[in-house]
Amino acid sequence: MELGSLDFLKQQDLPAGALYMVATPIGNLGDITLRALHVLNAMNGIACEDTRHSASLLQQFGIHKKCLALHAHNELGGAQTVIQHLANNERWAYISDAGTPGVSDPGARLVDEVQKAGFRVIPVPGASSVSCAISASGRVMLNSDGQFQFLGFWPHKAKERDLLLQDISSSKKTSIFFESPHNIRETLLLLANSLEKERPIFICRELTKKFEQLVSIQAQEISSWIENAESLKGEFIILVAGRQASGDEAPEHNSLMRWASALSPYLGSKEIAAVLSQTMGLTKKDAYQIALDAKVDESKK
Repeated sequence: MELGSLDFLKQQDLPAGALYMVATPIGNLGDITLRALHVLNAMNGIACEDTRHSASLLQQFGIHKKCLALHAHNELGGAQTVIQHLANNERWAYISDAGTPGVSDPGARLVDEVQKAGFRVIPVPGASSVSCAISASGRVMLNSDGQFQFLGFWPHKAKERDLLLQDISSSKKTSIFFESPHNIRETLLLLANSLEKERPIFICRELTKKFEQLVSIQAQEISSWIENAESLKGEFIILVAGRQASGDEAPEHNSLMRWASALSPYLGSKEIAAVLSQTMGLTKKDAYQIALDAKVDESKK
C-alpha cells in the first residue's frame, strides 16, 4: 500500500505555527510510523540533532526539506530560530538522532522555549528504547508492579554514581538507564557488588538492530555473563528490578490509607494514629498524618 493511498492520514489536522516533536527509529528503519512520514512531508522545515545523521533517514523516505542543526550545544539559540519560523506561520518538526526527542536527547529546552513563546507543541509518538525494553522485560517489571524510574545515562563522576547506586539499591521501582559500550563492564560489575544476589537484571544491547541481544539474569550472574558475552559493543539499556520489601517493613502508603479509611467511621484521628503506630511500626507523626488524610478522604465521599 502506497503512502499516498492512506487517506486517513490526511484527515489529521496539521496546524501551522506549531512545532511537531517526531519520534524516529532507534535502529530499524522499518519502525518509522506512517504518521511520522506524513508529518515530516508536510513540514516547512525540520530541526535535527545532527543534520548529517538525519539526512540518511530523510533521503531513505524521499523527504526533502530544509534542515536546521539543533543539538545540546546550541539548543537555546536554535529554539529562537525555530520560533521565528513559527511566527511566520510555518510548520516545523524536531527529530533527534534516534527515538523520541527529549528522552535523554535534546528537545526539552526547545519545547520549553516554544511554549513560552506561545506556540503549540504537538507530539508524534513512535519508537522509544525505554518502552521497547520494558515490553520484553517480564519479571523485572513484575517485581515492581509496573512502576519504574528512568535515570537517563549512567553518570561517571564518583559522587553522582554512588548516589545513583544507593537509589537503585533502595528503590522499589524498576530502575532503567542507558550505558555506552566503553563503560558497560565497569557499570555492571558495580551493580553486581551493590545489589542483593537475586535481584533481577534485564540487559538490552542494540535494540531493534541486527545484533540485538536481550538477557534476563540475576545480579549474582553478572560477572559470569560478562566473561561469556559474545560482545559488549553497541548501545545498552539496563533494567534493574525494584527492591522487594522485607517481611517486617512498614506497609506502603496506599495500604496504610486503606486501613485508616476502614477505621475512620469508628475512631477519631488520634485513635487511628495510635492503632497504626502500634500495629504498623510507624512513627506517631507519620501515623497521625495518615489518619488526617483518611479523614479528609472520608469527608469528600
